[in-house]
Amino acid sequence: MLRFGIHTGPQHCTIAELRAAWRAADQGDFDWISVWDHFTTAVIGETRGPCLEGVATMTALAAETMRVTVGCLVFCILYRHPAVLAKAAVTIDHVSGGRMHLGLGIGWHQSECEAFGLPFPSLRERLDRLDEQAALIRRLFDEESVTFEGRYYQLRDARCEPRPLGRPQIWIGGMGERRLLRIVAQRADGWNVPFVAPEVFAAKSAVLSAWCEREGRDPAAVMRTVNLGLALASDEAGARRKHEALAEQFGSMLSFLEPGMLIGTPEQVIDRVAAYRDAGAARINLALRAPFDLEALELFRTRVMPAFRS
Repeated sequence: MLRFGIHTGPQHCTIAELRAAWRAADQGDFDWISVWDHFTTAVIGETRGPCLEGVATMTALAAETMRVTVGCLVFCILYRHPAVLAKAAVTIDHVSGGRMHLGLGIGWHQSECEAFGLPFPSLRERLDRLDEQAALIRRLFDEESVTFEGRYYQLRDARCEPRPLGRPQIWIGGMGERRLLRIVAQRADGWNVPFVAPEVFAAKSAVLSAWCEREGRDPAAVMRTVNLGLALASDEAGARRKHEALAEQFGSMLSFLEPGMLIGTPEQVIDRVAAYRDAGAARINLALRAPFDLEALELFRTRVMPAFRS
């Protein structure tokens, strides 16, 4: 059965507005809520505007909800030492009662790094760091004591105590075929990609399956999910107005992201969601940005999700 979640961007909003969206999803039929990890607004080349920090926001998410899995898609490997992130993640796991999953990604917002004095290394180095971080964090989650000698990170008898309540999953976001999807096949429990059309998702998923087979891993062991924008209304006129409002939420990035959005009436969106299901998506995450359209979220829950329950 296809699953559904929401992905809430903590920018241009208050914590109260985020909490309202989280409660709506936690009390509904969604099984996942995530945030993102930015210090500035997630717009290429821009660094102005309010944006809440990822670890603290995910902690609030864990405390606010009771039922859903909580995650971050994704924590940037450039912003924190992985052992420090693992400690924060296990703390969030305890706050949530064992509902925490951890997402990792290589980062893309060079302007953000420059604004905060953070290095933004080459793509190759970022992928190398992702590989090391995923391996290191998995060991910290699973082992009593970790000594790790990597190119970028070194640990000596590091203990991540208290231990996680369960076995937190590690997710990796992105879609680079030559290296990133191979790291997913080697290291991750789940894979996420945002704002791609169904045919692109299917093609990337096939590459991931091929890497799993080359690495001697069952492709079914990696859960595959996609984040999609939402412009949903009960009739076509309302859907057009919601579509026009996307420009306010996504700015200059809208034309690039629009192929990965659910736009239209419930019947039209059902057809589009079915295309992602047929492409291999196990969960659809609705990528919400402020102002959060809770009316559309409720319409999606009551008119779209029932079509995928059987």
